[in-house]
Amino acid sequence: MKKILVCGAGGFIGGHLVNRLKADGHWVRGVDLKENEFGNANSDEFILGDLRNPLVAEKAVKGMDEVYQLAADMGGAGYIFTGDHDAEVMSNSALCNLNVLGAAHKEGVKKIFYSSSACMYPEYNQMDPDNPKCSEDSAYPAAPDSEYGWEKLFSERLYLSYHRNYGMEVRIARFHNIFGPQGTWTGGKEKAPAAMCRKAAEAEDGTSIEVWGDGKQTRSFLYIEECVEAVIRLMNSNFTGPVNIGSEEMISINDFANMAIAISGKNLSINNIKGPTGVRGRNSDNKLLLEKLNWAPSMPLLEGMKKTYKWIDAQVKEKEVVNLKTN
Repeated sequence: MKKILVCGAGGFIGGHLVNRLKADGHWVRGVDLKENEFGNANSDEFILGDLRNPLVAEKAVKGMDEVYQLAADMGGAGYIFTGDHDAEVMSNSALCNLNVLGAAHKEGVKKIFYSSSACMYPEYNQMDPDNPKCSEDSAYPAAPDSEYGWEKLFSERLYLSYHRNYGMEVRIARFHNIFGPQGTWTGGKEKAPAAMCRKAAEAEDGTSIEVWGDGKQTRSFLYIEECVEAVIRLMNSNFTGPVNIGSEEMISINDFANMAIAISGKNLSINNIKGPTGVRGRNSDNKLLLEKLNWAPSMPLLEGMKKTYKWIDAQVKEKEVVNLKTN
C-alpha cells in the first residue's frame, strides 16, 4: 500500500483524484486551504493548511511515497484573463510549488506529479480558431497569453530542474479544460463548461444567456474521470513529460453554449457580449499521449456535458430553495 499525498485535495480535480487513489487501494492524505466544497475527497487524513507556508508543506509530505501537486490559484477566464489577479496567481502558485517540491526532495519522496496547463502554450500559435497548435514541442519560444500561463511554464522548469539535478522522479501533465460534477459552478472562478450549464439552468424559457466574445473562439474539454485516468497512467509510466491531457474534440464557444441549451431543453438564445476570452483557438494534441501511454480519451463531449448539466441543475435548484427559505 503506497502512502500518497494529494495537494489541492479541496479542489475539483484533487477531490476526484483522492477518491480514485483510495479506490485503487492506497492510503491517501489530502492537504488544502479549504475542505472539499462538495465533500468529494474521502482521504484517510486531511490537513487544513496553506502550502504557501513551508512548514505546512513539510508536514504534508512527511512519510509519503508519492505526491500529486495540484494546488494552485486559478479559475476561469473571468479570473485569469482580466489581469486583476496576476500578482496573486503568480506568487501563490509559485510558492506552493517551491515549498512542496523542496519539502518532497528533503523528505526523499520517490515520485511527484505536477499539474501544468495548456495556458502555457504560446499565444502566437493560437490565433486561428480553426487551426491552433498545441503540440508539446511548440512551447518555445515562450509567449503564454496570461501570467497564469507564465507561472505554469516556470513551475514546469522548476520540476524538471529537480529531476535533472537531484534525480527526482517527476511527471508533468498539461491539462486542457477539465470539467465535470463537483466542480466550482458559480462565484467567478468557474470555467466555461460549468458557466454554460449554470447559465442555461438558471435562465427562464424564452430568454438568452450571455457568452463572452464573438463565440467563434474554440476550445476542447475533457471529462474529469478521463483526466484522472490519464494522470494515474502517466504516474505509473516511465515518461517524465510534459504531456497534454485533454480532448481533441474541438468546439466553438457558441456551439458549446448551444450544446448546454439543447441539454437544458429550454428555448434560449445567445447574447454575445464583451468579456475576457483568452486565445482564439486551443485544442489538445494527443499524439504524444497516445505514443507514451498507449491510451487516449474516448468520451464524447456531449456525454460529459449531460452528466455535468444534471449535477449543476440540481445545485441551482437547491440554491433557489435555500434562497426562498431565507427570504
